Amino acid sequence: MCSLFKTEGNRLIRSYNHETLWIEPWGKNSLRIRSTVGPEMEENDWALLKPETCTAAITDGKEKTRITNGKIYAEVTADGKISFYTSNDKLLLEEFVRNRRNVQKDCSALELEAREFKPAMGNSFQITVRFESDPEEKLFGMGQYQQEYLNLKNCSLELAQRNSQASVPFVVSSLGYGFLWNNPAIGKAVFAKNVTEWTALSADQIDYWITAGDTPAEIEQDYAAVTGTVPMMPEYAMGLWQCKLRYQTQEELLTVAREYKKRNIPLSVIVIDYFHWTKQGEWKFDPEYWPDPDGMIQELKKMGIELMVSVWPTVDKTSENYGEMLSKGYLVRTDHGIRTTMDYLGDTVFFDPTNPAAAGFLWGKIKQNYYDRGIRIFWLDEAEPEYSVYDYELYRYHIGTVLQVGNIYPFMYAKTFFDGMKADGQQNIINLVRCAWAGSQRFGALVWSGDIYSSFKVLRRQLCAGLNMGLAGIPWWTTDIGGFHGGKPDDPAFRELIIRWFQVGTFCPVLRMHGDREPHTAPLGIKGGGLCPSGASNEIWSYGEEAYGIFKKYILLREKMKPYIKQLMEAAHDKGTPVMRPLFYDFPGDSRSWNISDEYLFGPQVLVAPVLYADMRKRTVYLPEGSRWKEQASGTVYDGGQTVECGAPLDTLPVFLRETSN
Repeated sequence: MCSLFKTEGNRLIRSYNHETLWIEPWGKNSLRIRSTVGPEMEENDWALLKPETCTAAITDGKEKTRITNGKIYAEVTADGKISFYTSNDKLLLEEFVRNRRNVQKDCSALELEAREFKPAMGNSFQITVRFESDPEEKLFGMGQYQQEYLNLKNCSLELAQRNSQASVPFVVSSLGYGFLWNNPAIGKAVFAKNVTEWTALSADQIDYWITAGDTPAEIEQDYAAVTGTVPMMPEYAMGLWQCKLRYQTQEELLTVAREYKKRNIPLSVIVIDYFHWTKQGEWKFDPEYWPDPDGMIQELKKMGIELMVSVWPTVDKTSENYGEMLSKGYLVRTDHGIRTTMDYLGDTVFFDPTNPAAAGFLWGKIKQNYYDRGIRIFWLDEAEPEYSVYDYELYRYHIGTVLQVGNIYPFMYAKTFFDGMKADGQQNIINLVRCAWAGSQRFGALVWSGDIYSSFKVLRRQLCAGLNMGLAGIPWWTTDIGGFHGGKPDDPAFRELIIRWFQVGTFCPVLRMHGDREPHTAPLGIKGGGLCPSGASNEIWSYGEEAYGIFKKYILLREKMKPYIKQLMEAAHDKGTPVMRPLFYDFPGDSRSWNISDEYLFGPQVLVAPVLYADMRKRTVYLPEGSRWKEQASGTVYDGGQTVECGAPLDTLPVFLRETSN
């Protein structure tokens, strides 16, 4: 073997000019690549779980050294360039190098390296990794971005968490590989025609994982095996969730729950939103507005309704816990200026979930004030977290600066609750979270798409966001039906929008009503739970008789589908299979299915064609080849591989059921 290379067990190591490069098997058909110019390699696994023992074959040639694991192998040239291939020698991905040393392919005066380390703030580096780009490649996943692009080729994506943006840096390629950027630093991914670049603004080393698979499903399953799968969704969570901005009192919430019961409408979950507490950072009911939480919870349970409460990670400087949390280092620090991380109805600082002691402290408060009362599901809001100023260089966590580790905040926030609930013996854990990172799914994270606007344009963006979240390994995903910002219940245009959105929500992992409707009602007081106003009514009977009848129709359809939904949740739990997914996931051999972004599959048997424009009463639908498809509304059966036109009156969502193969 060339003197630049050595092996340690299954690991191939190359050392040259201060750089140490590790390539090793990590799960089935997969390799993990790490590189540093520091004194030693860090052993933090970030999103990855320790894999079962796997054996790699390492072979040395005259000009290249190869490491093979199942269906993938990497070749490293003597000058350090890495290329990845399938076991049948198809090139998947290769580094982008333009220098005079790279004589094998492109001797160049540009002097561009594939792996670049530039000094950054502190003792870290700005890291860039470059790969050759195939202009015909299609790329999917990466989490949730507010844009109308399912195929992310030619997109530039910020690797940072924001309200309505969830950076989950795993991408699935039409060329047959999956790629995880295993680095929680703030950065950027650029999928350009001429080059693919991954950048971390402040990091100590390169860390990524790549897998090869014959189908998107195989890629997804191998990814789930090394980052984890969701728990089994509890059956109660598969029905309707009712929420609004915001139920201001205990009696108001119970009145709504009783009305659902009176109307014989199945209701799974009802939600107490933010500012039901005494102060931010005290995490307990304000007794002035919630005088008997134990009685409320018991009444809801007798009606078969679970109660979910909102939790914010903000700690008001005048709250009862601030002094202790400050003294013990449980709060996010600021490297410059005063310690304020969010200025909203108080001067607040975020708790730091990367500090195990801080996580334990918060869970202790949650357990005492909510969990021990019987509450078994939480709404983890502000999970990005939502800084008042997104100058990431200002903030520091227990494990590093936000520039270095900021994207991991929602992962650790979800883990805080998952670990506490699991330690108390709870199974089938699910919590609603406003953000996620790679691996968040294993902590029972149900991600919703944030504080989005109410419009058909935004609805179209949510479809792409939800499908890409599933492909990024987050199978539990939902939206505020009707959008969050705006919408008047008596406005005919908004009624049309929320009906169409509700129809889509019926075929999402979770069916959930929420939104800040107009006009607002006044606050009830000047402190605690009375401090905030509320939005207008947002129950299914708030939008007139026609809408109510349509909502009821789809709620009962959802109830009827529960055995099928349970199968989908079992597949998500067992194999990481997305609940909603693009057509190509189940029909990868159908080339046309890779270009469809306005339809999706809800599991393997149901094709959904959402109505995404106002006043649309018919639409064309492409039916993938390889199956026959029955239109749910008419009963008409079509052969796959063709486009059909179908009616879409206001009370009907075009849905097709998969029949036997051709």
